[in-house]
Amino acid sequence: MMPPVFRFAPSPNGALHLGHAYSALLNLDRARESGGRFLLRIEDIDATRCRPEFETAIYEDLAWLGIAWENPVRRQSEHLADYRAALDKLSALGLVYPAFESRAEIARLVAVREAGGPWPRDPDGAPLYPGNAKSLSAGERTRLIASGTPYALRLDMAAACGRVGGLTWNELGEGPNEERGTVPAHPEAWGDVILARKETPTSYHLSVVVDDALQGVSEVVRGQDLFHATSVHRLLQELLGRPAPTYRHHKLIRDEAGRKLAKSSRSTGLRDLRAAGATPASIRRLVGLD
Repeated sequence: MMPPVFRFAPSPNGALHLGHAYSALLNLDRARESGGRFLLRIEDIDATRCRPEFETAIYEDLAWLGIAWENPVRRQSEHLADYRAALDKLSALGLVYPAFESRAEIARLVAVREAGGPWPRDPDGAPLYPGNAKSLSAGERTRLIASGTPYALRLDMAAACGRVGGLTWNELGEGPNEERGTVPAHPEAWGDVILARKETPTSYHLSVVVDDALQGVSEVVRGQDLFHATSVHRLLQELLGRPAPTYRHHKLIRDEAGRKLAKSSRSTGLRDLRAAGATPASIRRLVGLD
């Protein structure tokens, strides 16, 4: 039997904080308890926000916490061909289409729709895609792409859900409403999600599914803020013929006002806490892992 595989996958777009420490340490503890492997993945597909100095800081902060990982580290920016292959497979199934509206145009479309009543929103609170790009002719799509018009590649959610049966996942942690065990997936709640953009050949949803499969991740340990996104990941796993890991969504570490921690929060940044005299043991106590 293969040992279980765990991963911690931060984005180098800011400094790690206590919430990151909690997730990384939980993954490490689960790997040690089960005799499994611990992987580090750098999710650096957003070239506009990710910086080398933040990536270096990730390695330094994790090493200070006493966390060791297998090498080489998978950096998403070095594996764009893997995501393109997955996107091509979905396209061959007729499940991907280009949408040409800008963010401002989408906001205006939503405002028009809401004039007639509430417009549906995804579990994160963002409005579902309101455009009609699916109805464009092949010729019009080709013309717009050839003209250099920016576009996003979206998943035809209705067609995608029509290709699979009812989906579930095995939840070992708990969701926002204490969901555990066999959890039904509802990818339709997300509408036609973006899988890639003209300038960025993948999205979080697509790359995380591809990476977890290629790295053999068997248990995904991550925050409750990604609980509902698991529905989209299960759909993509099914469409791409990728295995479904077990999921363990954990509580979020919050500030004194009850807000989810942000990378801009200096009071909870690992580097600032270290400079103030914190130790790896005190970090464990702060996040409730003593």
